Amino acid sequence: MAKYEKGKIVRGTITCIEPYGAFVSFDEFYTGLIHISEISRGFVKNITDFVKVGDRIYTEILDVDPEEAHLKLSIKNIQYRMNGKPRKRKIVETESGFKTLEKKLPEWTNKKLKSIKNTEKSIDK
Repeated sequence: MAKYEKGKIVRGTITCIEPYGAFVSFDEFYTGLIHISEISRGFVKNITDFVKVGDRIYTEILDVDPEEAHLKLSIKNIQYRMNGKPRKRKIVETESGFKTLEKKLPEWTNKKLKSIKNTEKSIDK
């Protein structure tokens, strides 16, 4: 399958974590391993500090074994999480801003207070 080539960045799901690395599933055929040495440039004490089972992450393909449908993977040189997060949207203030809240708050407060008083009266009877 040309879909998986050395150097390509692909998205997969963490399926298992062992002390020596994390297993990743890509489709019904291909799986891969991120060896502990390919998790981070620094010391990795616990792989779960970086990924958890079920995480959808991006990985870099280091090597492909098409006969075994297995990939050797790395995340240490890429932003494996940032690529998968939704983009932040800038908050745009509306023309009325908080004016609606300022106008309606007394009305809502009075309505709630009346509701509470009516509840208290019905309980006292």
